[in-house]
Amino acid sequence: MGVAVQVSDRIGRRMRLHDLNVLMTVAESGSMGKAAQILNISQPAISRSIAELENALGVRLFDRHRQGIEPTEYGRALLNCGVAVFDDLRQGVKSIEYLADPAAGEVRIGYNRLSAGFVSTVIDRLSRRCPRIVFHLVASSQVRLHHELFERNVDLLIMRRFGAVADERTDFEGLFDEPYVVAVAAQSPWVRRRRIELAELVNEPWTLPSPGGHIAWLATEAFRSHGLDYPRAIVVSDDYQMRINLLAAGRFLTILQASALRFPTRRPEIKVLPITLPTPSPIGVVTLKNRSISPVSQLFIDCAREVAKPMAMRKS
Repeated sequence: MGVAVQVSDRIGRRMRLHDLNVLMTVAESGSMGKAAQILNISQPAISRSIAELENALGVRLFDRHRQGIEPTEYGRALLNCGVAVFDDLRQGVKSIEYLADPAAGEVRIGYNRLSAGFVSTVIDRLSRRCPRIVFHLVASSQVRLHHELFERNVDLLIMRRFGAVADERTDFEGLFDEPYVVAVAAQSPWVRRRRIELAELVNEPWTLPSPGGHIAWLATEAFRSHGLDYPRAIVVSDDYQMRINLLAAGRFLTILQASALRFPTRRPEIKVLPITLPTPSPIGVVTLKNRSISPVSQLFIDCAREVAKPMAMRKS
């Protein structure tokens, strides 16, 4: 028997899931006393579990100091392993639940406001087919959503692929290109024009998002490419629903992602002007590499592909 197999057998016999759970609780709480209260067991039992792990691995897992304890580099490595182990177990349980009842289960989805309309459309379609599926939604910023994915608190993300999203720990599957458009009310006189130069719109009443965001950056680039300054907005708002409401009043213009006029329902009262804006990166599914996808998560991804397919076909 090889040395690696002998070590694996020794660790397998001496390392228990209970001890890993204790390790993770101690690390999260910062002390053995607090971990004992959380797990409702005695502090000596906590100490014994940690000691057994340290004896099995032959390394120290925690450094003790007056303020509490913190993981050593060995402890952090084992904690990362523990997170993956328990996540795989949860995914395995989800697979068993799905086999027992393919129309039930749960999926945890992270998204940002740029993809909210698309996500709601996918959920509506899938929940009609499988009404016992529970959808847990986490809406946040790009950075926070990736943290939630890395911590395995969500199963997948639906979002645009920005440059910072490229990460060796994730996989990205593009679903559809998400252009931005200049939009006005259906009764606006600009709707009757077949050709419009961006320069003609500079002095119109705009409602635009605050500077620093992606849409504001895109608008700045579009106007700059035509030798124009960023237009002065009468109303500055990051709430795209508010900007759509202002469009309905009849005289405002704004820049929106095209899906805002398509998902969850079409908006016939809003029209798109024939203005070409730079096309940003696509909306897609972000998943963690080397992480098992639960059957219910796969159902959601398949439904997302289905909803996105007409837009992908239009592009081709």
